Amino acid sequence: MRKNIKLTAGIAAASALALGLTACGTASDPSSGKDAAGSGDTSKALVVAASPTPHADILNFVKDKLAAKEGLKLEVKEFTDYVLPNTATQSGQVDANFFQHKPYLDDFNLKNKTTIVPVVNVHLEPLGLYSKKVKNLKDIKAGQTVAVPNDTTNGGRALQLLAENGLITLKAGVGTNAKLSDITDKKGLEFKELEAATVPRALNDVDAAVINGNYAIEAKLEPAKDAIALEKSENNPYANFLAVKEGNEKDARVLKLAKLLNSPEVKKYIEDTYDGSVTPAFGAVTK
Repeated sequence: MRKNIKLTAGIAAASALALGLTACGTASDPSSGKDAAGSGDTSKALVVAASPTPHADILNFVKDKLAAKEGLKLEVKEFTDYVLPNTATQSGQVDANFFQHKPYLDDFNLKNKTTIVPVVNVHLEPLGLYSKKVKNLKDIKAGQTVAVPNDTTNGGRALQLLAENGLITLKAGVGTNAKLSDITDKKGLEFKELEAATVPRALNDVDAAVINGNYAIEAKLEPAKDAIALEKSENNPYANFLAVKEGNEKDARVLKLAKLLNSPEVKKYIEDTYDGSVTPAFGAVTK
């Protein structure tokens, strides 16, 4: 039976100050419970914050099928937004998180003065354009409304997808930092900015919406089949990774989890479970 714990913003805020991990002894002290490969009390569970799908699903596969063989105790806590996993990791409420990509983390650290760092890439969730009102890109016309995520990095990523598919024109060189103000030709389209997790619920109220892969899957959409435009995987900087507070990268439990998340078993699980809607993207995170 899974022991995922869904935390609301209120619970997370109230408990952030109360929780923390303490350790005693040294790595060379057999009684400390620390692994010689790195710091971290291996007798304690590694607590990882994750978005429900596919992140928590992948972690629970590791927990149920692989962790025991590596002597890893793993606890998964589900968060349904893109802020609390990082603040909980920074405060020590959790040991690590798995939900984000590098452009989002870089922006978050800069704005919030946090010190979260990536450990290892795991998978890519292609961003897609969806609609319940039109079947093809050519059917999107002037006067229609498109919903996009309102956070800096996913918003820019969404605009890039629209530009690559000819629905808008952006200023030259804006890249993934594109904002609505960088659109030089809206081609008559209207835009509605929403918090990323709520975009799928707006599909009935707009003509089309750009939805993050994990939220699309949660909304019972199949990105590889249902998207009328889908982000390309090749040379994509948006791989999702395991992350920790700076200084905890060598925690023995984190190293064990990183190894398992890049294992052949997890690769097969991702490919078999998500059928192209989520793809493995193993390896080191580009600086």
